[in-house]
This record gives sequence, C-alpha cells and structure tokens, in this order.
Amino acid sequence: KLKMRLAASGALYFPKLMLGAQGLSFSIRYRNGSIAHESRAMPDKFRPLKDAFGRFATGVAVAACAKDGGGYAAMTVNSFTSVSLSPPLVLWCIETTAASYPAFMAATGYSINILRADQRALSDRFANFASEPVSPDEVEFWETGAPILKHRLAAFDCKIFARHEAGDHVVLVGEVVRFHSNHGAPLVYFASNYQTNGEAK
Repeated sequence: KLKMRLAASGALYFPKLMLGAQGLSFSIRYRNGSIAHESRAMPDKFRPLKDAFGRFATGVAVAACAKDGGGYAAMTVNSFTSVSLSPPLVLWCIETTAASYPAFMAATGYSINILRADQRALSDRFANFASEPVSPDEVEFWETGAPILKHRLAAFDCKIFARHEAGDHVVLVGEVVRFHSNHGAPLVYFASNYQTNGEAK
C-alpha cells in the first residue's frame, strides 16, 4: 500500500526505510530529483509502566562525578534515596545507556545535589542526553573530588560503597562522607511533570 501511494504521488517505487531507537524514518526520491524525509515516532511499549512508576512523587537531584580524563559528568536523577544511618548510605540508579554511564562506573565517588523549587532550569539542563558541561565556577569540592553544586537545597559527598547490576540499570550505593543542608522548598517531580504548589507544571 505504501508503494502504491508513493507511486501515485510521483515518487519512485521504493522509499528508503530506517528503523532506529527513536522510531521509523524514511526518505522518498521523487522523479524530479527532490528528496523528502519524514520520521514517525514508534509507540513506547513501556509507557503504561512508566506512568505507574511516575505516580510516586520524588524530589529531584543532580548526581555528579569527576571523569578519568579530566572534567566532570553530571545528570539529573530522581531515583535517589537514603539507605542506612550506620554506616550512612544512599543510593541512586543509572541507566546503562546513559551518556555519563562510563564516567560513573569508573568513579570512586560521586555527589548528590538536591535541587530547590526554583532550580527547574538546572534540572532540565542536566536531564539532556548530552548536557552542557559543569562549569568550575558553579561547583566546589569536599572530600571525594566529586563536584558539589554551590547552589542547592542539600548535598552529599559519597565514596562508592557498592554497585549492583539490576536489569537495564546499575544501582550505585554510596557512603556519605560529608553532607550539608539548607532550609527551603524542594523541586518535586510527579507524573512526568514538575510540581508547584501541588500542581503539575
């Protein structure tokens, strides 16, 4: 049917089809030599499960670490949770396909920076697959060498305690070696949206 529709529109008989992670894309070469490109998003088979997971409201944090070759990796996470008081342990989860996955797998420590309600732009920035690099003037350093955001609601400097493979993620357990917290309202995430005064934004 696709072949017949394209032929009727003046296109050559067979379009070039490509199936990638983002969906189906195809190129059509017309008889006049012009080429048209179009992409179609594929249904996300995990959407119902993601929606169910998203009914649990969380805070928003930025995890960061030093890279082996210099520089720093940072990514927005909402899988952070406390684990133990003695020893003081926390954890968060990283997807194995994340751009910063190699950096966190090689790091001996990481920081967790809890964001304030007014830091949505910072959350969006580090949520991108290839986010803007961490600038030296926006961080400080404590015990492990992981960058700590100067502006945050709370921060934890952690040395790696354990790594656990779990499906398509790795659970990074960290032992807290230093922490600090401030008063203020947190940035909250619920049902794939930020919350402001109890409303998703």
